Amino acid sequence: MIRRLLVPNRGEIAVRIARTAREMGIESVLAFAADDDNRYVRGAFDAVVSLGDGDLRSTYLNVEKIMAVARDSNCDAIHPGYGFLSERASLAEACEEAGVVFVGPASRSIELMGSKSGSRQLMKRLGVPVVPGYDGDEQSVERLVREAQSLGFPLLVKASGGGGGKGMKIVREEAQLRAAVESARREALKAFGDDRLLLERYIEEPRHVEFQVFGDSHGSIVHLYERDCSIQRRHQKIIEESPAPRYSDDLRERMAEAAVAAARGVEYRSAGTVEFIVTPENDFFFLEMNTRLQVEHPVTELVLGLDLVRLQLEVASGSELPFSQKEISQRGHAIECRIYAEDPADNFLPQSGAITRYREPSGPGIRVDSGFGQGSHIGVHYDPMIAKLVCSAGTRSECIDRTLRALSEFVVLGVRTNISYLSKVLAHSAFRDGRVSTRFVVDHEAQLRDEDDPAASGIAAILAAKAGRQTVAEGGVNAVLASVWDQLGDWGR
Repeated sequence: MIRRLLVPNRGEIAVRIARTAREMGIESVLAFAADDDNRYVRGAFDAVVSLGDGDLRSTYLNVEKIMAVARDSNCDAIHPGYGFLSERASLAEACEEAGVVFVGPASRSIELMGSKSGSRQLMKRLGVPVVPGYDGDEQSVERLVREAQSLGFPLLVKASGGGGGKGMKIVREEAQLRAAVESARREALKAFGDDRLLLERYIEEPRHVEFQVFGDSHGSIVHLYERDCSIQRRHQKIIEESPAPRYSDDLRERMAEAAVAAARGVEYRSAGTVEFIVTPENDFFFLEMNTRLQVEHPVTELVLGLDLVRLQLEVASGSELPFSQKEISQRGHAIECRIYAEDPADNFLPQSGAITRYREPSGPGIRVDSGFGQGSHIGVHYDPMIAKLVCSAGTRSECIDRTLRALSEFVVLGVRTNISYLSKVLAHSAFRDGRVSTRFVVDHEAQLRDEDDPAASGIAAILAAKAGRQTVAEGGVNAVLASVWDQLGDWGR
């Protein structure tokens, strides 16, 4: 069993890993960037070590520094979490060479799935359906234009080396193509250090469905069912749920078989996710494989009653999976909402600043994963996700109701958040009916527009005038309410 674990990460995922490690009797060490506010993360760890300051290449993306910290801290294992180096074969390879346990797949598996173009080609050989497109090595603009003309429009220009919506452009006519290619290349090079692109047919109103897979080093590979991740803004997920609504058992079974085939094709070990795009006609195509733990893994944990981090640590220590495919079954429904410091009324522009008041909801079937709290500072150099609210219940309808109640009790003041926006999505009749797609946010923009509630604005204006210290315009409704909350003291809590 792993004895001492290094976690070179931040926020809620770092806390999540440390808590399970502590339950298993494994000491944990946090490796953090000096400019990263982690006051609420440190307490979960047995020790903390600074990676220094500077840009990400000097801290969370510096393989040599992280390996040196592991050695100097006497850590025999590294869990990368997600983001940063979690899908970089270089860290896994460095661990293999140094005799340090990498809590994740083998470097070869990461490398095979690290390129969107390469993984598409592999999936074709394995018989897994892929979206029609171009994934060749010839990357001249002229070749891309010819391939685009052959594919037809609309189409997607995508970065081969990464995801998260970076380097992704929708092109609806040929006149837009060259500019889209140039823009996508710049973004891809900046984000991933790789400007290679691929082209795919753009599917209108698709659903984004992913299957959690898990393998051990003894040849066992299972799927842990699906999550629907269709509710997105700027190609990034904000709500995930399991089971996926309005799906036939036949479609679910065919996707599960394809997901296991993909994982088996790279001799996968640990937790991973195979993502699919599903057409309105219920055809499905391989999108990518994430060779790491996903942000939305708690959804799967709640419907299966599993601890995926514990499984990761056990498998990394050499254990076999403790169950077979036939022994796994779902129960109830779970929904995850990502709480972001962002302004939905301004194209979801990320926000920064101090959290002046913070209170999490509680009650049966409610889980909050967070690495922030009252007094935390949301910076401009990192992802602005504050927390993940995950709710479970016996049915989807009950789960929606529970999540809406929890959102109404979630207090974050000092920065704008998407909490009220998420409530509007969940309360929308189309979401209630399970009629979702990756276009949901765009198609229902008018109904979902996040504006200050007139009553709240009026109350804030009155309170501001009474306080005589601040107008609503100087900080918005949130800032005024935070100021008044300060004056109310314990009564306001």
